[in-house]
Amino acid sequence: MKLAIGCDHGAIELKEQLVAHLEKKGYEVIDKGTYTKDSCDYPVYAKQVCESVLSSEAELGILLCGTGIGMSIAANKVKGIRAALCSDCFSAQATREHNNANVLCMGARVLGPELAFRIADTFLEAKFSNDERHIRRISMLED
Repeated sequence: MKLAIGCDHGAIELKEQLVAHLEKKGYEVIDKGTYTKDSCDYPVYAKQVCESVLSSEAELGILLCGTGIGMSIAANKVKGIRAALCSDCFSAQATREHNNANVLCMGARVLGPELAFRIADTFLEAKFSNDERHIRRISMLED
């Protein structure tokens, strides 16, 4: 599976650790940046990851910033993206099963690497339930 990942300057270390973790698990990771700790604007990287998902360059995306909040807000402004800010495994699984989320957002200043790895693994392994009620609700978001 191909994944797109992006971060701002506040999450570069977690991004690098997460990329190594995901590649070790066999995922093909497309790193959309940032690549330095220089201050940058998170919406730029959110847009790049979202465009990668929408164009099918990647199946799913992961966005990281200090809290995950800014990336989540920016990603959800892109039509067709359903980004979920998760800080626990239950939410990561539920958002894939119920909301068919296509972008996971996490906060590097909120989570340690090991928990971030478990959340990402849970998100990537979970599948959309295809229940009629969830399909109906998601279609309401697209209108």
